[in-house]
Amino acid sequence: MKISYNWLKTLINIDIDANEVAKLLTASGLEVESTEAFESVKGGLKGIVVGEVIEKVKHPEADKLSLTKVNVGGAELLNIVCGAANVAAGQKVLVATIGTTIYPVSGEPMKMEKRKIRGAASEGMICAEDEIGVGTSHDGILVLPADTKVGLAAADYFKLENDVVFEIGLTPNRSDAASHLGVARDLVAILKSTNTESKSEITLTGINQTPPATNINKVEVVVENKEACPRYSGLVLTGLTVKSSPDWLQNRLRAIGLRPINNVVDITNFVLHEFGQPLHAFDLEKVKGNKIIVKTCAEGTVFKTLDGVDRKLAATDLMICNEKEPMCIAGVFGGLDSGVTENTKSIFLESAYFDSGYIRKTGKKHGLKTDASFRFERGTDPEMTVTALKRAAALILDICGGNVSMDVVDLYPEKLEPYKVPFSYDNCRDLIGKNIETSIIKNIITSLGIEIAKESSDGLLLSVPRFKTDVTREADVIEEVMRIYGYNNVEISNRFSFGVQAAGSNSGYQLENKISDVLIANGFSEIMSLSLTKESYYKNNADLVNVLNPLSQDLNVLRGEMLYSGLEAIAYNSNRKNADLKFFEFGKTYSKLAEGVPIDIGIKYAEQKHLSLFVCGKKIQENPYGKAGDVDFAFMKSCVEAILKKLGIEKYSSSETEGENFSYGLNYTSKKKSVVQFGCVSKAICKKFDLSQTVFYADFDFETLMNLSNKNKVEYAEIPKFPSVRRDLAMLLDKTVKYQQIEELAYAAERKFLKAVNLFDIYEGDKIGKDKKSYAVSFTLLDEENTLTDKQIENIMNKLVNTYKEKLNAELR
Repeated sequence: MKISYNWLKTLINIDIDANEVAKLLTASGLEVESTEAFESVKGGLKGIVVGEVIEKVKHPEADKLSLTKVNVGGAELLNIVCGAANVAAGQKVLVATIGTTIYPVSGEPMKMEKRKIRGAASEGMICAEDEIGVGTSHDGILVLPADTKVGLAAADYFKLENDVVFEIGLTPNRSDAASHLGVARDLVAILKSTNTESKSEITLTGINQTPPATNINKVEVVVENKEACPRYSGLVLTGLTVKSSPDWLQNRLRAIGLRPINNVVDITNFVLHEFGQPLHAFDLEKVKGNKIIVKTCAEGTVFKTLDGVDRKLAATDLMICNEKEPMCIAGVFGGLDSGVTENTKSIFLESAYFDSGYIRKTGKKHGLKTDASFRFERGTDPEMTVTALKRAAALILDICGGNVSMDVVDLYPEKLEPYKVPFSYDNCRDLIGKNIETSIIKNIITSLGIEIAKESSDGLLLSVPRFKTDVTREADVIEEVMRIYGYNNVEISNRFSFGVQAAGSNSGYQLENKISDVLIANGFSEIMSLSLTKESYYKNNADLVNVLNPLSQDLNVLRGEMLYSGLEAIAYNSNRKNADLKFFEFGKTYSKLAEGVPIDIGIKYAEQKHLSLFVCGKKIQENPYGKAGDVDFAFMKSCVEAILKKLGIEKYSSSETEGENFSYGLNYTSKKKSVVQFGCVSKAICKKFDLSQTVFYADFDFETLMNLSNKNKVEYAEIPKFPSVRRDLAMLLDKTVKYQQIEELAYAAERKFLKAVNLFDIYEGDKIGKDKKSYAVSFTLLDEENTLTDKQIENIMNKLVNTYKEKLNAELR
């Protein structure tokens, strides 16, 4: 949200450096993310001065050029070659001097340099209005009144406005600050909290300056849906002249990033950003039957909005209608045929308070985000409708002319009362952690527009106005006091208190820390992703949990898998030249419970915690030793098994992964429960994220991990006194044989002395046949009570060889 400092100064009497204001606002919770300078004319006309043409003669080498001598107040006259037909001696003109950069209305900026034109020296430029951005005419140079002072800066002549614009990161709960008035209110409270003698006050102008109504027009207003529209106000203005807005109004709007349209529309936008109250102007001729009806229409009604799009209305969409048809989606977007044009002479001006829930649903359904809906969705002030209406009417009459031909109609059947909130001084001091003076607390509260209904020595009964939509409890009021008083003004306590929580040896938190230590030591970085994601990622969306009012179509379901959020992080980094990645994330997935599954009453969904790993690119950073190889399946497998080993989980079986997520991979299970699936992410899925590199992914079931690690008992064993023996076999096998088969057959053949089996080399090539592969496998043998003899070792190896020949048709190499 953009806030103009010059605009703020029209609401409060303040003269503080803009950077200091930014610091004060940020400290109070209105974070100023950036400040930028605004100039009503780009470049601020720097270096352009008023000059007088002393002499003009024809250029000897060009018929359409003139040689001039111009006085700009310096010691010497400037020689300037001018191509304008209307240049003449004695004129007061605008001169861009050497070194000045001018910004034309169209075209690129141009820096003035001393140069020769057809052999004649030129020391600047006599300017037309479009060449310096103060107008659009290029009929000739801009000639100023004869009494204009020579040497006067062009910026002073045109009285340019220079402003500072604050970009405020407004949080969703601060709808009260979604206007210049709201920010000014906070600023006054801050200044008064730091200086009790501060004279800063908010001054509202133009709200009681409309002349009496002639009442020659009458528009009947009917609110059928009072729940969606608790208050509706409006009046009629006639005899208007719709044209471009005056410079001051255009500058106000341009400073905050709005494009001026015409004086009537600009005024409604001005009041919206000044008071936070959206307004809408209807061309009175388009209000058929001179009747305004606020209601919902039938499901599927087609309505063409201001952008020319035909939209099918829902039965919950609140509409502003005339006697025959809808004219506007209430609080969201206007209609194509009822708005103000250059031919409009009379308007019905609307100012209303709409229910935030209705507006939010309509905006989400139609994918519309406007300045009006932004404020209505968060909650506006029901007491501001008439005030804003009168402010806009006064501005329109002043700028557009005309009369009030129907007085204010204000339908407000059930007044929305302020929130009554008991407030205790002791609770405030306890929660803040500092003994703040009672007078300062009261001063802050009243400066924020909160009224004191009753007062006692212990506390207050407060009447909180409705524009404070998030202040409904004592804790909310204390938060208001805290942010205005200043978090930085609360000293750090000298005491440190903590509670000891009893937990199992492998609670989820401790298990996360243990796993994180392993992964971080191996170069991984932890990521945290949103649980919200887009439905289009999933082929089977029947089990997905849908969000009722999604922020956008990219965040319309809760994630059913960890894969896609991790790939989003990889794509984001890869697009920024950071392709060597190792990520891990602890998070939850969500799904609907299958029919027939026993559930607790009211529970329809399941959530499951996971640990996910992602690797791609190089194993380590580039180095001069040639060790920066690409990650591969074996690397991911080693990371997975490092975690399992750290948790003492050694008994598990493996099988190939199933499903569309992996091109290939393994699934480790224990007691028929999947512990982890890992492998290479399929190219089809990577393509969705524009990832050309290979990505490996592992998905742990965290609950299964926790159960297995809790059952694991650490046992200590004496270091073997006798040496182990290693023997290697190189075997020629069919390509269909899996290493898992080799390992299982080995342990089945020799249960007593075989301690470890390891695959340390694989070879495939034309020399051994297309359907063959060679595995080099090591076997570690150990007798914990005696030294193995050569004969024992030979018998064991023969047994293994015979088993492989018989079961796998293996050949020794």
